[in-house]
Amino acid sequence: MLTVAVDGTPLFYRDVGQGLPVLLMHAFPLDGSAFDRQVAALSGRYRFLVPDLRGFGQSRLGEGPTEMRKLAQDALALLDALNIDTAVVGGVSMGGYAALALLREDPGRVRGLVLSDTQCTADDAAGKDKREATAQQALKEGSASVVQGLVPKLVHAGPDSPVGREVTKLGLAVPPESIAAAQRGMALRVDSKDLLARYAGPALIVVGEHDAVTPLAKAKQMADLVQGARLEVIPGAAHLPNQEQPEAFNSVLDSFLASLA
Repeated sequence: MLTVAVDGTPLFYRDVGQGLPVLLMHAFPLDGSAFDRQVAALSGRYRFLVPDLRGFGQSRLGEGPTEMRKLAQDALALLDALNIDTAVVGGVSMGGYAALALLREDPGRVRGLVLSDTQCTADDAAGKDKREATAQQALKEGSASVVQGLVPKLVHAGPDSPVGREVTKLGLAVPPESIAAAQRGMALRVDSKDLLARYAGPALIVVGEHDAVTPLAKAKQMADLVQGARLEVIPGAAHLPNQEQPEAFNSVLDSFLASLA
């Protein structure tokens, strides 16, 4: 098991392949294994660094809300521990929020940016209230009460499909405290439109065709802010195209990474 300790909190990560370093951060409420299909297909050409974000998978939670800046600092600590100066930084959904936070923390470390099924805007008051309600639900009723209602929004094929069952299994393994901390941390994230407007690229923006959580309009908003950004829509996928349509996702990711390598 590969771990790095940040402020005394052990964080688990995968380090697979060789070549251009690619740091990928997973969606809520999953873990780094969500990128197994990308690692399996592309690690012959690229070096994948895939952490379990704090509180998920085999990584410990630590104290307080799981703020996106904290996740970014964890990822930077991982790059430091591995003596990696720059990497392509990417994320899906919550992982995209963390990638944007990393770009804000240390833009010089970002060789390229991959943002999948995420958004650059902060939560409004109603969104923050909804996240707090979800946090309280997890703490009072358990992880299953949150996860089972979430999966139909994440997976176009539905919760009874193979990928739906996979996502459900990963979500059910997350402790309620981690779900609550992540929801509260996401509610605290800042608006990143200004950040993307200053970012010179390169950037790949990906969105599932059927994503109702962060739909195409959110992806277009980000792509319009970064000059020369690539925007790719993945057919037959909702909020987790890297898991639901891995071949199509891998194709656009490979094309983007090859242009940088």
